[in-house]
Amino acid sequence: MHPPSPALRCCLLSGGRSVRMGTDKALLPHPDGGTWLERTLRLLAELDAPITLLTRWPQHQALAEALQLPQLETLREPPPWEGPLLALHRLMEQHPNEQLLLCPVDMPNLNAATLIELRDAAASAPQRIHVAHDGERRQPLLGIYPSESAMRAALSVTIASGERKLQRWLERQPTSDVALEAQTILNVNLPEGLSHAPEQARA
Repeated sequence: MHPPSPALRCCLLSGGRSVRMGTDKALLPHPDGGTWLERTLRLLAELDAPITLLTRWPQHQALAEALQLPQLETLREPPPWEGPLLALHRLMEQHPNEQLLLCPVDMPNLNAATLIELRDAAASAPQRIHVAHDGERRQPLLGIYPSESAMRAALSVTIASGERKLQRWLERQPTSDVALEAQTILNVNLPEGLSHAPEQARA
């Protein structure tokens, strides 16, 4: 018999400065109601798993807590703020021996079916990292990262060495790509990208 898979935990990253967008992406309105932040948290809640919001912004934390999702915890990210690899390290240390479904706040077209597809793909090999792939490139901010001891140790060594590039770290880890619909996992960083995002966000 195989041992049971570690429990799933959804982790939403909302700590960036949105410099390229010119406004806080997390607070953009979404046609499904609320902001991109609120909509993504409600979406993750459909997976019936604990949720952790990692953010450095008090307004994001307050907005999330106002949703009163019983499975949600919010973590204030301390400095230094050096990107998603360091954020992932902090999440792994906070939540060891779980399957961390990492999700960014700036995928406004994401839907529950896509998240379930990613979750189910990872269940077949829970010891590996599984990241979204849009047909042209990896989208590693949407992925499932096992926070078991060997993975945590490897990431700790990498962080201590000064590495901060998530893609470079992934190249040295057991990683599987999960092909997902490109439009659904579109990462919107620039104002021009809003033309491919939900209509209300452009209002």
